[in-house]
Amino acid sequence: MVSHTLLVISISLFVGLNILLVVHAKDFNQDIDITWGDGRGNIVNNGTLLNLSLDQSSGSGFQSKAEYLYGKVDMQIKLVPGNSAGTVTTFYLKSQGLTWDEIDFEFLGNVSGDPYIVHTNVYTQGQGDREQQFYLWFDPTAEFHNYSILWNPSHIVFYVDGKPIREFKNLEAMGVAYPKSQAMRMYGSLWNADDWATRGGLVKTNWSQGPFIASFKNYNSENACAWSTDNGTTATTPCSPGGSKSSSSSSTSEWFSQRGMDSSSQKVLRWVQKKFMVYNYCKDKKRFSKGLPVECTAKNKNKNKKS
Repeated sequence: MVSHTLLVISISLFVGLNILLVVHAKDFNQDIDITWGDGRGNIVNNGTLLNLSLDQSSGSGFQSKAEYLYGKVDMQIKLVPGNSAGTVTTFYLKSQGLTWDEIDFEFLGNVSGDPYIVHTNVYTQGQGDREQQFYLWFDPTAEFHNYSILWNPSHIVFYVDGKPIREFKNLEAMGVAYPKSQAMRMYGSLWNADDWATRGGLVKTNWSQGPFIASFKNYNSENACAWSTDNGTTATTPCSPGGSKSSSSSSTSEWFSQRGMDSSSQKVLRWVQKKFMVYNYCKDKKRFSKGLPVECTAKNKNKNKKS
């Protein structure tokens, strides 16, 4: 018996030839290290499924073996079902050090029947405070859904099932720091944050509902540019169109060269933000009483310059 799931695809080329490609299901053992949780994180099903568990003693987490400097990473996640109040499930990119960069997906649990909140943030040189939060338009606990981060020299885009929900543009020309020089690892975790996660900490974790479990599968980093690996070798992959290790140079060119979203993607983004956004730091004038961050007013400033 072959331990890996095999998918055979017949591709017809313009020259009339047929090629058979054998594609192996993703094996977490090759890409991921479980880094904490004392056995609460487990890779099962021949490496195709990763479960994280949280109980009253501890949560659990993992990280990618490789670091990336720019890329598009994808993960399918099924969140904690039922009464998940107080729990936080994460999928994010982060560099090391005191002036770290970070690109966050955090999923804030809630009492049964209430929607999850997707909490996003971008840190540059150790500074965050750029939160945007959304409800999801589906039940993220019923089945797996795909969550993606695109990070290139021009912008960062958060996707849910292929739909853009947030864009953070490179506005260095306006004095806004942008993550561009620190390689990041991919991380995932499940932990207790009942001091803030659900209704500002008013609803606490109900440990009688535990252990809580979140599941991950189909991690895809083929369109990310590996900076280094844990085995001691450094692989500084050129991040340029066609320069990735990805098997598809055209795919690499597409995400790396992307300078902004096309009109259809912008339309979807506006739909998501109009219907499902529940918090936007750029609208929080009470919090930023001395003036909104520069990136929040950049669009209006550009409009004024054109008029």
